[in-house]
Amino acid sequence: MLQDRCRFHLRIHGHLGVHGNISLTANIGLSALATTRNLPCCRLLPDKYWIAPREMPMAGERVNLSGARETLLMTLYGKALESRLPHSLLGDRFADEAVRKIDYDFSRLKVDTNLGIGLAIRAKTYDVRVQDFIARNPGAIVLHLGCGLDTRIFRVDPPEGVEWFDVDFPDVIALRRKLYPSRDHYHLVGSSVTDPDWLAEVPRNRPAVVVMEGLTPYLPVEEGPRLLSRLVAHLAGGELMFDAYSHFGLKMLRLNPTIRATGAEVHWAIDDPQVLERAVPKLRFVDDISAYSAERTAHMGWSAKLFIGLWRHIPALRKVGRILRYRF
Repeated sequence: MLQDRCRFHLRIHGHLGVHGNISLTANIGLSALATTRNLPCCRLLPDKYWIAPREMPMAGERVNLSGARETLLMTLYGKALESRLPHSLLGDRFADEAVRKIDYDFSRLKVDTNLGIGLAIRAKTYDVRVQDFIARNPGAIVLHLGCGLDTRIFRVDPPEGVEWFDVDFPDVIALRRKLYPSRDHYHLVGSSVTDPDWLAEVPRNRPAVVVMEGLTPYLPVEEGPRLLSRLVAHLAGGELMFDAYSHFGLKMLRLNPTIRATGAEVHWAIDDPQVLERAVPKLRFVDDISAYSAERTAHMGWSAKLFIGLWRHIPALRKVGRILRYRF
């Protein structure tokens, strides 16, 4: 039977959050991708869920997180599972070890192969950009806002002289202290990123790279520009990178079963990167960063690869979720 639209229901990859955690475009139902009528109805089913057995904790660190905070466990678990693969891109042993220490039923998050690989691809993209900034700016400051349980500090392994700040809610930072080792020039800041007081701990006279992986959708609409304004006013200069979702992208995120299971809410959409230049005059938009090359997505399922191909050629889809980079 012919119908006037083709429905794609795909499990996608990536992930966001107020600590850097949500899925890059959710379990997404996209209707009317083509304008031609009378296309045969088609349905691309998601790749089979990749759910490992319940992880048995070594140290039994119990977690009691909900809402946006709980999504950080999805990010952590996806990276840990990807890091166990023989062709792992991330090789994140710290994430793998942390998962084994936490007393939590990760299977309820329904993390599948595509999501795990997508999370690793996104994380690696940020890692490489941070490493590049540090190489160009010895003695830089790295601000990782909404860090969750991400282990970027250990993956990047910055040289001596770089001051690194991981910022998240106090209970998240307390959990980090139990799971990960300390190191020189590494600062853990327990605070909401929207609280203006935490910036007093950060030096003002050095170039800085600010990473907000998966943070922006969880910010209240009015708080996003305020946070960016405080950052560029306080810091001497540098770069800012974050995931941005269009209004359509937020609608898709709200359909994600994992996000719905945690009760997390998303608020702030960014349709046009130049709008932030007007809201925060010191910001200058540089580019949106392409992360999903054919080489990096080679081990994803066919449905995710198909969607990525569509993403590259349909402008409306490219704006659903992307990584934006600014200078200030």
